[in-house]
Amino acid sequence: MRTISLRSFLLVAAAGCSRPAAAVSQYDGHTIARHLETPWALAFAPDGRLFVTERPGRIRVVRHDSLLAEPWAVLAVHESAARGLETGLMGLAVDPDFARTHRIYVCFTADAGDGTFANRIAVLTEEHGRGTRPQVLVDGIPANSYHNGCRLKFGPDGKLYATTGDASGSPAEAGAAQLTTSLAGKVLRLNPDGSVPADNPFTGSFVWSYGHRNPQGLAFQPRTGRLVATEHGTGGTGNNELNVIERGRNYGWPIAIGVTHDPRFTAPIFVGEDAPAGATFVTGSRYPALRGSLIVGTLSAMRLLQFVPAPGDSLTIASRRVLVDGTWGRVRDVIQGPDGFLYLATSNRDGRGKPAPDDDRVIRLIAATIGGKR
Repeated sequence: MRTISLRSFLLVAAAGCSRPAAAVSQYDGHTIARHLETPWALAFAPDGRLFVTERPGRIRVVRHDSLLAEPWAVLAVHESAARGLETGLMGLAVDPDFARTHRIYVCFTADAGDGTFANRIAVLTEEHGRGTRPQVLVDGIPANSYHNGCRLKFGPDGKLYATTGDASGSPAEAGAAQLTTSLAGKVLRLNPDGSVPADNPFTGSFVWSYGHRNPQGLAFQPRTGRLVATEHGTGGTGNNELNVIERGRNYGWPIAIGVTHDPRFTAPIFVGEDAPAGATFVTGSRYPALRGSLIVGTLSAMRLLQFVPAPGDSLTIASRRVLVDGTWGRVRDVIQGPDGFLYLATSNRDGRGKPAPDDDRVIRLIAATIGGKR
């Protein structure tokens, strides 16, 4: 799959990337959980419970708009998670067959036992309302204080997809993202039991795509099943990416970033200045103006963005719109709940934000009250 033409791309980027004039937002928020410690991922179980990861190692549960006092599980994470670094308990995915298996998958940074640390993908099983028996499925994923990726999502094919960062601090150290023998700088694909799918592109490897810097979000388009990933670019240069992830493709990092027209690499479908994190597609009728769009939370720009796909199945971007600008600070994750509402997790206590007294929060997106009317 290729991206939009350079002329079209520049028109879209120019229209969407300038900060709009002040306007009344059509969207407001209802806080359903507060005083969280750097939540990273949100996922609903079939029974309506909302699971939330906190970077220090806790999995929390929101039930009936109330945060339960006791964690569902506590994992031992590397001590750097307490120092505001990009480590700790991050990704979370609920087994699509949770009603039968009672399994929840996580991605986290652990002490490797030799003075270093590594990222792991593990699964826990619920027993008597608590997460038990953590089982590591993938170990030794390269980790660093920054660029760990760690977003988890199940695809329509029943496979678990995971992002990994390049685990480096500079392009000179990021070469592993180009090596299909390394798990750094990749999108991984695994069976729910932790085995390698037989149809993965590299024999015996979890690697699904490579050449990624720090992918922070995954979303499957319901109509087509296509996978979109958000990816952080280099600071201040406006080359944060949206990519359509395809089997065995090379996305360029650290050799290329943004639009390069290099035939060796798969180009992004959008490049902008926002630092994109969690993402989801909107279905249903809760938000008629958003239906079919990709919604992305951003960190440094503190926005909630709407990307409107062009008609057809190519998944090019027709337009971009700022839905919420700075209202809740840094937005780490956004998902659509089984009730059709969008739910956001803020990330203002991650060492880079400015926490409000009740941060961090989980927020339900609702229609704004304007002039006493909804």
